[in-house]
Amino acid sequence: TAPGPRSYTTLRDEAVKLFNSLQQLEAERDPVPLMQGILQTCLDLPPLVDEIYCQLVKQTTEPPVPGGQGDLHYWQLLTCMSCTFLPSPPVLRFLCFHLDRTESRFPASEMAKYACFIREALGKTKGRECVPSLEEILMLMQRQEMICTVHCPGAPACSVAISSHTTAEEVAQELVSRLGLSQSPNLFALYEQSRRREQPVGSATLLADVLTRFE
Repeated sequence: TAPGPRSYTTLRDEAVKLFNSLQQLEAERDPVPLMQGILQTCLDLPPLVDEIYCQLVKQTTEPPVPGGQGDLHYWQLLTCMSCTFLPSPPVLRFLCFHLDRTESRFPASEMAKYACFIREALGKTKGRECVPSLEEILMLMQRQEMICTVHCPGAPACSVAISSHTTAEEVAQELVSRLGLSQSPNLFALYEQSRRREQPVGSATLLADVLTRFE
């Protein structure tokens, strides 16, 4: 299930817990749940977002084994952070300098590819209602898009590739084009259906947030 409500102590104590989680991340065989937990804490406690960004920059600067598993786990979490939260302007400048330096020092490496992906993501991220789902984190770790299945009345289900920044309106427009309905005078929207209710998805809603709620 998606992360639920949590109880927190002081910001200082939570920052220490997050630091310990980052240390654990380096050797974690399945880092996805731990990454999601870190992201959830940052969503619940926004003042810690800059702290985690700074810690991740520190961990990916002069790592013992550049491009090793532990190093890449930090880059993967940094990728998830960039698709979920925007840091404050001073931290953003610090982060961008780190990304430029990494691409310059390790061209064509996995770290450089993550750095490029993160820079592009930061230009699109506006904030999230939910942390990335487990599936989204797995896709972000591979720098790939997710496949979303949309059921259309009177037509077969359509598979649409979406990123962390794809809105419901963008998907609706793509489906209208695919189904040859561009000239139709009707209005089209996506609906979110659960066991208890069906409701329209706001045009500016990120599909990734909807998928997290389903998870």
